[in-house]
Amino acid sequence: MTTVSEPVLGSAARAVADLRERVTAGQLAPGTRLSETSWTGPLGVSRNTLREAFSTLIEEGLLVRVPHRGVFVATLSPAQIADIYRVRVLLECTALRQAPTDPPRVAGLRTAVDDAERHAAAGDWSAVGTANMRFHEQIIALADSPRLNAWMKQLTAELRLAFVAASDTAALHRPFVPLNAEIVALYEAGDAAGAADRLRDYLLDSERVVLGALVR
Repeated sequence: MTTVSEPVLGSAARAVADLRERVTAGQLAPGTRLSETSWTGPLGVSRNTLREAFSTLIEEGLLVRVPHRGVFVATLSPAQIADIYRVRVLLECTALRQAPTDPPRVAGLRTAVDDAERHAAAGDWSAVGTANMRFHEQIIALADSPRLNAWMKQLTAELRLAFVAASDTAALHRPFVPLNAEIVALYEAGDAAGAADRLRDYLLDSERVVLGALVR
C-alpha cells in the first residue's frame, strides 16, 4: 500500500486541524461559543492566525459566525445530515468495494473495531463514537487518496456534531459496534463487494437512527 507523508502544516492549518479534531472527538458541542481570547493560548497562535482558522472552519461548515455575537460551533439541520450520509454512501462504499485485501489495510479497520468494542464494554459511548469515526476514516483510507482522506475528516467532524446533539449516545452507537466487526470480517475474507453492500445498508440505517434521535 502506498504511503503518503504528512505535509508540514503552517500555524493556521495546525489550528484548523486541532479544532476539527476536537469536534470529531466530541469535545466541542453544537452551539458552543469560541472566543478569540479563550483559544489563542490553547492553540498557541495569534489572534490573526486564529481568525484565519475560524474562517476555514466556517467555510467547511463546522463553525458559524453570528453578527455581533461571535463564532459558534455549528448546529446541523436534518437536510445537512442527510446530505452528509448521501456523500458517505458514495465515497465509503466505492472505496471498500474497489480495495484489494491485504494485512495492512485490514489492520487499520480491525484496530478501530477493537477500540470501539473496548470502549463499549466500559460504557464510554463518547469514545465509542470516536472509534466509529476512525473506522469510517479507515474505510476511505483504503482508496489511497490524500484528498479523499481530507474530505472524510471534514465529513466525520460534521457528523459528530449530530451525534453530540443526540440525547442517548448509547442507543446511537451500540447497534453499530458489531456491524463494524461484521463488515471487517467480510472484507478480510476477500468479499469486498459483500462488505460494501453491508456497509450501504448500515449507513442507511445509521442515517435513520441519527435523524430519529434528533427528532426526539
